[in-house]
Amino acid sequence: MLWPIKAVALSACIAAATLGLFCQNASAGTSTPVTAFGTGSNSARASSWIGGAQLGYIHQQGSVVFGIETDISATHLNTDMNTVFGSAPLPVATANTNSKVDWYGTSRGILGWANGPVMFYGTGGLAYGHVGLNSSISTSLLSLVSETSAVKVGWVGGGGIQYMVNPNLFLNLAYQHVDLGSVSLTSSVTGPGPFPPTLNQSANANARFDVVSLGLNWLFSPTGATPQAPWQGAYVGGHAGGAWGNSTNASYSTQQAFFISDIRLKRDIILVARLNDGLGLYRYRYLWSDAVYFGVIAQEVALIHPDAVVRNALDNYLRVDYGRLGLKLMTEAEWDARRKGESL
Repeated sequence: MLWPIKAVALSACIAAATLGLFCQNASAGTSTPVTAFGTGSNSARASSWIGGAQLGYIHQQGSVVFGIETDISATHLNTDMNTVFGSAPLPVATANTNSKVDWYGTSRGILGWANGPVMFYGTGGLAYGHVGLNSSISTSLLSLVSETSAVKVGWVGGGGIQYMVNPNLFLNLAYQHVDLGSVSLTSSVTGPGPFPPTLNQSANANARFDVVSLGLNWLFSPTGATPQAPWQGAYVGGHAGGAWGNSTNASYSTQQAFFISDIRLKRDIILVARLNDGLGLYRYRYLWSDAVYFGVIAQEVALIHPDAVVRNALDNYLRVDYGRLGLKLMTEAEWDARRKGESL
């Protein structure tokens, strides 16, 4: 709430004395704001279950077994990380980045060596799967949410050991390294106003992961298969196991422009209203301009809301973050329109 009071003309030095501050000779300055930055980053990996089905065909010649296999698996390889960063004079920012692989499949060649009911093999080929990435960052003034997803194509390599329980049933202990490449996003948003806050974020998910699974397969042995060459025919089965990987990293930044509001750079200062917390609103001109503004005095803000003030180390003048105060720096036209009840 604003408490109108009788306008009182104050020179820069009189105003400084009123606030109990040392008054220095004012000199020409600039209305260019100084910008404060806050940054944060994070990285993480994930682990999950996997489960799916496979089918293939193998053929044995002597001790050598070769063939092809394709499989499809569901998973919940979900990398999730939360980040909090920022300190005065910037508002605290909270960020979250999440990446996930929810399914993948492979089509591979198989080359193995068999000795009776046991076969050792290597495998490699094509991999594909769905990769998603989303990231968000927010402060008390602004928020930003971005996401992307794609079906990625890459490669797979691995190996394993199989054991034939009976002529039509065999177990498979398998390892796979799957590389689906990466997905990334970069985004930013700028708030409203002449000196608005800005949020930036970038994130990258490396959809590379390792899988260990145990499978059970039914082998359709062809007519004429012999005990000396049991590893041949079409087969179908299922598998389950675990996966780990999907390394994800993200970086975030915030920036806030602080408008120069130092009493040493103002003239023709008139107090026009006072807020409930005691903060005054003033009518004034800058030393280098005849334009009239309505706003606050940085030295007074520093006494009541120090987290909304920053000092520029280059010129030693104070700037104010109007967004932290819930106020708006106004021109004379904007102030008059507000007094008339118009929406700004």
